[in-house]
Amino acid sequence: MTHIQKNITNFGELGLAPKLLSVLEANGFVHPTPIQQQAIPLALEGKDVVGIAQTGTGKTLAFGLPMIQSISRNKGQGLVLVPTRELAIQVEETLQKIGRAIGLQTVVLIGGAPMYMQTKALRHSPHIIIATPGRLMDHMEQKTVNLQNIKVVVLDEADRMYDIGFAPQVKQILRAVPTTRQSMLFSATMPTAIASIATHSMRNPVRVEVAPVGTTAKLIDQAIYMVGKELRLQLLDFLLEKEPGTVLVFSRTKHGAKKIASSIRNMNHTAMEIHSDRSLAQRRAALSGFKSGAHRVLVATDIAARGIDVTGISLVINFDLPNNCEDYVHRIGRTGRAGASGRAVSFATPDERGVLRDIERLIKKPLPILALPILPPKRAQSNSAHLMGHEPRVYNQANNRPRWGGGQRSGGNGQRTNKFSNPVHRSRSRY
Repeated sequence: MTHIQKNITNFGELGLAPKLLSVLEANGFVHPTPIQQQAIPLALEGKDVVGIAQTGTGKTLAFGLPMIQSISRNKGQGLVLVPTRELAIQVEETLQKIGRAIGLQTVVLIGGAPMYMQTKALRHSPHIIIATPGRLMDHMEQKTVNLQNIKVVVLDEADRMYDIGFAPQVKQILRAVPTTRQSMLFSATMPTAIASIATHSMRNPVRVEVAPVGTTAKLIDQAIYMVGKELRLQLLDFLLEKEPGTVLVFSRTKHGAKKIASSIRNMNHTAMEIHSDRSLAQRRAALSGFKSGAHRVLVATDIAARGIDVTGISLVINFDLPNNCEDYVHRIGRTGRAGASGRAVSFATPDERGVLRDIERLIKKPLPILALPILPPKRAQSNSAHLMGHEPRVYNQANNRPRWGGGQRSGGNGQRTNKFSNPVHRSRSRY
């Protein structure tokens, strides 16, 4: 069932408790977004909700506020499942911004963080558990978490959880929580697998949709450059020199992200990369540095992109087109957030015209193709560094002192190797 609600101008009309309203006011939240206007009253009534909205529209508060109010009144616990570590951390920050003043206790269960610290926090029966499916399954198998007191379950960015292979874990977790629960599902797209969850795991869910699936923010100026792979770094160099603000660059692979970030640093811009092979501490440091302005450019893969909620990103560059069209919507949604304007530029080759047509069909608008500008010459790398078996020098912007690229020398053949050189078993907790 699809729900349509009249326009609401302030949070006081949604049915929230006075204490929550005062916290919202203190934090500068005055006017609810469209998804908040529609989802919050339904969730406060205890109904199951399927919310469809593009990125940057306030989905976290749309489920977080009703969850906090329900738990404070009816006791029990809440569970929020998210696809990535970054999104889990972001969700907790948002919930704590609202709930800290009323004593809300939360715990984040993600891979890359110590299990024993998470187990210790679980013993204190936190009000809300925010978890990636893989790490929650680890705790379930070790019997360090009890889900029998869960009263509200939220699947956030549900489409992405299925894209990266979490479907079996999600189904097992939903079977482990009590059947007498409230369920909410939020996503930017609604593929068949997600619709199946709504059908089989929710009770007569009400669907609220503030924009058709595939809708991009109106204030994002989108364009395409038809450019071969051999000229992409030079085009990237040109755009970074031309664009004065913060820039988010997307790579299809983690190896590509590492290479692109290194090249950007050689262009004398501060840059860090974020992908699944980076440790939790490295990923948090990269995101924190990008938010604070210490790093002007962040290079990311789709696996890590869902938790990048940074205001003021002026330009998104798709160095590679995504593997599926829905990820294009998520990528460019990192700019033009909360009513601001933004730009999104994608690099493509002539043989990717079919992918571009699929994207245009999804977003229901044509993508203009820009003429290539006069590009700067390719920046020279240090040949001597390669002869010595090292990576090219990368200068630290703060002290202008060179540091050498990573990797350890192998014993017999003189080739460099590192811990990602050979295939390794990847546990489900890596997210």
